[in-house]
Amino acid sequence: MYRDGAASLENDNRAMAFVLEHDVPMQALNTFGVAARARTLMRVRSAQDLAELMREPVLAARPRLILGGGSNLLFTGDVEALVLKIDVPGMRELEPSETHWRVEVGAGENWHAVVEQLVQNDRPGLENLALIPGNCGAAPVQNIGAYGLELAERFESLQAWDFERNALVTLTLADCRFGYRDSLFKHEAPGRYAIIAITLALPRQWQAVRGYLDVDNALKARGIGAPAAGDIFDAVVAIRRRKLPDPAVVGNAGSFFKNPVVPREKQAELVRHFPSLVSYPLPGGRYKLAAGWLIEAAGLKGATRGRAGVYEKQALVLVNRGGATGGEILALAREVQAKVAEKFGVQLEPEPVIV
Repeated sequence: MYRDGAASLENDNRAMAFVLEHDVPMQALNTFGVAARARTLMRVRSAQDLAELMREPVLAARPRLILGGGSNLLFTGDVEALVLKIDVPGMRELEPSETHWRVEVGAGENWHAVVEQLVQNDRPGLENLALIPGNCGAAPVQNIGAYGLELAERFESLQAWDFERNALVTLTLADCRFGYRDSLFKHEAPGRYAIIAITLALPRQWQAVRGYLDVDNALKARGIGAPAAGDIFDAVVAIRRRKLPDPAVVGNAGSFFKNPVVPREKQAELVRHFPSLVSYPLPGGRYKLAAGWLIEAAGLKGATRGRAGVYEKQALVLVNRGGATGGEILALAREVQAKVAEKFGVQLEPEPVIV
């Protein structure tokens, strides 16, 4: 049923000589398509590769950059750190629990391809997260989410190489300290962990997550009242393709800014001045504001600055219009932040890692 990558996911005892690549062009390894070069790059296909690497004192002491699908970073120059390109393959079903199907996936697998295969193989639960760019190992770092669902709700554990302990470790849901587009991996010693595999927990008693208006409208337009997981998958794919640029055609990293979260009092103040403000209530009396609405209301939707721009169909997305440098894109991001802060008194926080 699944591609068995078990051997790739374990810290086995096989001998392996890792290979280092030097002066590596990175343009094809980031979805912004920004030109940059890595001084040294190593492609990681197992935990054993990292065990071998750490036996070399000079390499072990170098600063590291963990790279997955390159969909959540922005290069602003060449990379002096040792780039560890995580290409761990494999997907296999584990022993289920009473309530969940359990699936282990290599960190190098493409996220959307995994979601699609699981839905097709009657293992639903991730369909709302379809077409999110990037690889599976990056999903916990960002705690990816879309259309009413976050990874944390379908996550059991992960395997990661801990460079401080120099060992393969297992981190549970609680260990990962997930928050809104946030996790342990963004705060505790960035670069400490290289995620090798993730274990997903998919509900055996599946229920559709359709609270997001766009998804509900898409289902109603198709006359679907009781959707199957495949119906939601198709709706989400159609919505994302309509709203978001394909990185293979227009360089981008998806949503560039997080939706800011504000207290109830701030949301009420903004609504008084801007009645059409789009916001969503959260537990504890807070509100999540639609960053795309804020950027558009600040007059920046479709803006172009040199070779960088704000996407015409979705103001939350910054794009490389062709040959933009990371510096140009970063300058545009800072302009967006400044204008939104000036107009609304709200600070936007970038989602991608700035390198």
